Amino acid sequence: MEAKSSKQKQNSTFPRKSSPRDMELWKVLSSQNLPAVLNDPNRGKQRDFFTKLWGEDFVETAFIGNLEHLPEVSYSSFEHYLKKVNKRLKQHEKLNHAISGGPLSPKRPAALPEKLQSDVSGIPRIFMQSNFDLRVPETFQTIHSLKGEVTSPSESSSKPLNSAKVLQEKVAKQPIAVPNRNILSDSQLAHYLDIVEVQIAYQVTQKSDSFFQAMSSHDALMEKLSRTSKTVSSLRSNLRNMDQYLVQDSLKILQCAQMKQNYFAVVEKLKLMVTVNQTQSMLQLLLSIPDYVAAIDLICTTQEILVQELAGINGFRHLSSQLSEMQRLIDKILSAEFERYVTADLNRPLDQYTEVLEEDKLASIVYGMLRQKYFNFANKYKEEAFTSIKATVKQLVIEEIAANDSGEGDMRLTGTGEQLQGLSLNQWRQLLERTAEALLRVVNHVKVVHDVMREAVDKSSGKNVQSDGKSSEEDSGISYLNISDPSETLLTPDERKIVNFCLGELLCSVCDFANDQFAQLLTMQSKEIWVERATAVQVCDVARIVDNFVDSCIRVCDKRSTALTSAFKVQASKFINKFHQDQKDKLTMILASETWKQTVVPQQFQNLADKLHETGKLTLPKRDLDSSVSISNGNHNSAGAPALVMGGEKYVVVGSILLLLKMMAEYCLCADELSVMAPNLLRCLVELLQLFNSRSCQLVLGAGALHSVGLNTITSTNLALMSRSLQLVLVAAEAAKQQLLPSVTDSQRIVMHLANLEKDIMSHCKEIENKLLALICGLVSREVSQWDARPPVPSNSFRNVSKHMRKLHEAISEVLPEKQVQNLYRNAHKMFKIVLKEQLVKMNILNNGGPQHG
Repeated sequence: MEAKSSKQKQNSTFPRKSSPRDMELWKVLSSQNLPAVLNDPNRGKQRDFFTKLWGEDFVETAFIGNLEHLPEVSYSSFEHYLKKVNKRLKQHEKLNHAISGGPLSPKRPAALPEKLQSDVSGIPRIFMQSNFDLRVPETFQTIHSLKGEVTSPSESSSKPLNSAKVLQEKVAKQPIAVPNRNILSDSQLAHYLDIVEVQIAYQVTQKSDSFFQAMSSHDALMEKLSRTSKTVSSLRSNLRNMDQYLVQDSLKILQCAQMKQNYFAVVEKLKLMVTVNQTQSMLQLLLSIPDYVAAIDLICTTQEILVQELAGINGFRHLSSQLSEMQRLIDKILSAEFERYVTADLNRPLDQYTEVLEEDKLASIVYGMLRQKYFNFANKYKEEAFTSIKATVKQLVIEEIAANDSGEGDMRLTGTGEQLQGLSLNQWRQLLERTAEALLRVVNHVKVVHDVMREAVDKSSGKNVQSDGKSSEEDSGISYLNISDPSETLLTPDERKIVNFCLGELLCSVCDFANDQFAQLLTMQSKEIWVERATAVQVCDVARIVDNFVDSCIRVCDKRSTALTSAFKVQASKFINKFHQDQKDKLTMILASETWKQTVVPQQFQNLADKLHETGKLTLPKRDLDSSVSISNGNHNSAGAPALVMGGEKYVVVGSILLLLKMMAEYCLCADELSVMAPNLLRCLVELLQLFNSRSCQLVLGAGALHSVGLNTITSTNLALMSRSLQLVLVAAEAAKQQLLPSVTDSQRIVMHLANLEKDIMSHCKEIENKLLALICGLVSREVSQWDARPPVPSNSFRNVSKHMRKLHEAISEVLPEKQVQNLYRNAHKMFKIVLKEQLVKMNILNNGGPQHG
């Protein structure tokens, strides 16, 4: 029953709001039908201030966690206190019971009779459910199937009925006999309702204090709400006044400012439309200047404006396609103008002072191509330069052939150069010289155009280039070339590197092609010109032309082209082979006719020796080279000095040595002029000196001169002249080594050959010295072997020995240097003592102080 009573408490609601007047008329008996009024099954369960049950759950509480700074207090903490106070509490309760006469306080309301508490159990439980609703078919069927219950008289007879109301309830509970019906009667339902009303009345009586308190709080809340409503109304009135007198005017000012701004935006948009409408006429004006970069920028800017600012305007719906077509037309104009400019620039007569044709126009075209990212303009210019070089070479060849043609026959320039082979060597050299000058003019002009293009590229990447103290605008004459804002540059750093690389390749390719064409012209000449008719002077002149051309190309492009150098090296090799063979044949003939006698030294050879001593180089003027015929004939009796003086030292030599010095000077001169052939010439010179050393050894030491020139014998004078000549050869060979070796790349093998040559010549000199020593020792030995230890003293043998020594000194003292003569006589003196000792031993002459010893 207690559970049912608590459930009824939870399901009870109080939706109606009472006024103060109702509170004044309300009495205890007025709550008789209050449960019926409050129990409205059509309303759901209300959870508000007026429907909450009074108790600890009436006010919602939040969970408060444990405090950190307070200790936990448990029941055990109060056990001591409770035990101490427990006795006093019991005594106090006994006193209270004795005074009040019972455990209940007079102010507590009377408890509900047990009969009323138990009557609730007689009501079917379905009426107590919270979801009770007769509209539900199952609920209605359950109520319909319930059987009526009648309370027996014995249950109510135990207590007397004190009122008519109780009797009425008893009669109402009597069942009404209705045949064949199993439903609840109206009296039963009324009885159930009365029981519930009594329970509600009791509950209201129990909670009357809380109810009145809630109503009081409700009245206070209503009064506060009224005051709040008045305050809100006043606030709204103030806000309306502020909005009308303060805010609206300011908003109107802002609206006017916004309208003004919108009007300005419309005007600017109209101006922009007018400007865009004038784009085509502006493009025509820019192309007529010509200013291709500005025209292309105008097209790009207009297209961006059409997409971003003027999108959706029907008047401009075809303008974008027109601008795209105009941009493609500008691309074609740039290509055509560049080709036309290049053709006009390179096909005109060029001289040393020819300037760039219309530099401003070239810069404008280049800027336009850079703006459109067309980086192949360098290749187009390169192809046109190749064509110009070919035409230049062909024109020069035709002019040279026509100038030297006799007028007979048909003059045609064939691929094999048949007409060129008819030219003399001087004519051919003049043709090469003119061709080199013309090609250098073309190359230098390409370099000037390249500089203009490079300057345009640098400015396009944001790099301002100044030349000759002028600003970039003054140099170019075009105002838009001065780019200072990095965001407006035409080229990125990577693109600038690509274009500069292409321009560098342009210079290198033009120089290489010019070298190739010059090399083809060089190789058109027949082999007999180089082998039979060319002289050293003429070949050196050609070498000078080739070297100057190659060096000029290197200054232009900082790169050496090997085509011309290789071609000239092939042709020069033919000349060097023939030249070397001629020199060897000439030297062989000179040595074969050499009498190995002292010769008079002409002045030109003394000049050669002086130059060698001063500069350390073997050089001979070209006019002395031209007089090679008279000298080679052996004209040694002409006026001149008896000896060759070099550095204060005299060299008494034979005539072949002077011619050998001249040959060595020719080799060194050719090596200086033909720098590419210096290694070959140095090897040939070593071979020539080895030939001279070996052949002279055969003629002198081997006595070959007895048969070649009819000498009776090889005298000591011949040997001394040969030794002194070899010493001069060593000096000249060392000078040639110092002169030519720095220009040789693979010098290790050449140095080894030179060392072997020096070793062979020194060995040859040593053999000559030994030959002289053997000669004098033979004479001394013959005279000493005939000597006998008898008067007169000195004997004839010793007189003859002195005579031989004196004659040898007279023969070699004017030829060999004094130090060498002293060494020779010192060795001869040693040999003389050895021979004399042997003779004394043979004659058994002892150191005993006897007559023979004396």
